[in-house]
Amino acid sequence: MSQFQDLIRSDRETRDNKKWRGNLLDYLEIAKKDPAIAKLAHARMNDVIIRDGASEVMNSDDPRVKRLYKDQPVKVYNFFKDEFFGIERTLAQIARYFHSASLKGEESRQVLYLMGPVGSGKSSLVEKLHKGLEGADPVYAIEGCPMFEEPLHLIPRHLRKEFEKMLGVHIEGDICPVCRFRLKNEFDARYEEFPVATVGFSKRNRKGIGVVPPVDPNNQDTAVLIGSEDISKLDRYSEGDPRVLELNGAFNVGNRGVVEFIEVFKNETEYLHAMITATQEKTIPAPGRHGTIYVDSVIVAHSNEAEWQKFKADHTNEAILDRIVAVKVPYNLRLSEEVKIYQKILHNSDFRAHVAPHTLEMASMFAVLSRLEPTAKCDLMTKLRLYNGEEVVEKGRTKKINVQELREEAKREGMNGISTRFIMKSLDNALAETGKCINPISVREALISMVKDQDFADDLKKMYLEFLQDTLHKEYLELLEKEITKAFVYSYQEQAEAMFQNYLDHAEAFVNKTKLKDKNTKEELQPNEGLLKSIEEQIAIIGSSAEGFRQEVVSYLWAAGRKGERVSYQSYEPLKEAIEKKLMSSVRELSRIITKARTRDVEQTEKHQAMVKNMLDDHGYCEYCVDVVLKYAANNLWKD
Repeated sequence: MSQFQDLIRSDRETRDNKKWRGNLLDYLEIAKKDPAIAKLAHARMNDVIIRDGASEVMNSDDPRVKRLYKDQPVKVYNFFKDEFFGIERTLAQIARYFHSASLKGEESRQVLYLMGPVGSGKSSLVEKLHKGLEGADPVYAIEGCPMFEEPLHLIPRHLRKEFEKMLGVHIEGDICPVCRFRLKNEFDARYEEFPVATVGFSKRNRKGIGVVPPVDPNNQDTAVLIGSEDISKLDRYSEGDPRVLELNGAFNVGNRGVVEFIEVFKNETEYLHAMITATQEKTIPAPGRHGTIYVDSVIVAHSNEAEWQKFKADHTNEAILDRIVAVKVPYNLRLSEEVKIYQKILHNSDFRAHVAPHTLEMASMFAVLSRLEPTAKCDLMTKLRLYNGEEVVEKGRTKKINVQELREEAKREGMNGISTRFIMKSLDNALAETGKCINPISVREALISMVKDQDFADDLKKMYLEFLQDTLHKEYLELLEKEITKAFVYSYQEQAEAMFQNYLDHAEAFVNKTKLKDKNTKEELQPNEGLLKSIEEQIAIIGSSAEGFRQEVVSYLWAAGRKGERVSYQSYEPLKEAIEKKLMSSVRELSRIITKARTRDVEQTEKHQAMVKNMLDDHGYCEYCVDVVLKYAANNLWKD
């Protein structure tokens, strides 16, 4: 019981410590000591984004990231880091917008518009901004103001220059009609006595965060944006009396914070003009006959690409388009990051079933393949790997394809394809079938079934089924063979490292035309070309090309060593592939016989049991899925 009380007490004390109440004179003393408390909405949001810090993407320890970005100066913001994956450039654009807007440049008077396909993360990005504000410190506001106004608005215009010098701030904006009426009638224009209090941001309480959902065009009412007049009070007050005002529209409650427009172009043009006036002129019309009201808000809008293109096509919308900063939010195109997306969603859900190795990887592979555009430079699987920062080996050589050029020739890449939600539904469907765990086989079957049932265009459906039934089938069998090999080979990593060191010793002696000294007998030996060839032929390095390959390996690894990088069998991709294939070939026949056998002798049974135990203990399989994948391997992997 005391733990609960302690938690409640601690939370209440923290919140109470942030509460403050005084009058304008008290607030002026605080503002003099810390002029930053009077910052505008864009500067406040910029602070929210940068407060957790940022780093250059190239500072990552992941070699794939370094290969992918090379010398491109892209920042990774910790504010977004653990929730959004594979869209670093989009996030950097959003951060740049807020930085520029915080300096009160032109972008502070423009709408931030996020455009992308369904399920690409537009709403989640805006929700993240909302949460960021809710976690920010409260703001000082005129107490009782329906718009939580900046208290400096109380200072009359003829004195503002003097106050600005004393405070070191620029005072922008005017008080709303409600506060103007109160100032005159309750405080006899003694603005220094007007009460000021802190107000926290809250989406649920409609404080500093306003949301405008799409509304049926036939029922659109600007009261959703700017509030209305309470007609029940018109029998007591005149139409021009501010006491009849209900300033509870999205722009009113979103003052000092954020106003979000959902599916923005589904709204009538009247709505859009109000949005543009609010950001460009920083004013909105007051309901009835009350003139205009100053607003200070970050306006964020979002919609899908089709609505954006339709809106752009109408030349009468040019004035609105000129006041929009459009940022594309495409689907993620990096395989490793797509896996992280599903891991995050599953972690945040009540999904507690076992997920077999490579399940999310296979589902992610299908999602990314569906989003890529074909190119004459390589096939889509190669493109997927290059976009993931991997080195692609072909005939013993790393494929030299410029990823930046691939991106530039496919400007719309990531704007179409399979959504995250589609993949999550497939995981749910696969679990409904097995009830125990999901694995690459069950998820692939679920995806095939969903694609067949979906109303895709015929050519698109054919392409998706080809990805699932052919491309991913082959990819998974290749992965599965490596997995079973690792389970069969005792101390796989150690054997791979030993083979690597042995190859490197002999290759270096061959290239330098020297001899090796046997570690045990101290006898000097010639380089073992038979050993070198047995590894090189795994990746089709034969004949005259062998000498060049050995020189490349030695040069590459020597350069890596000079840079202080740890050299291992995984350091040089072509050699890594050759070593893995050599190890696989050494146990392939054993794997095939033992896995496919209906009956096994004592020795085979022991080896099979050891392999299964290895897969259960070290590779993340459960008893159900290891049984499923081994049966799948027996039926598909090694054809007699």
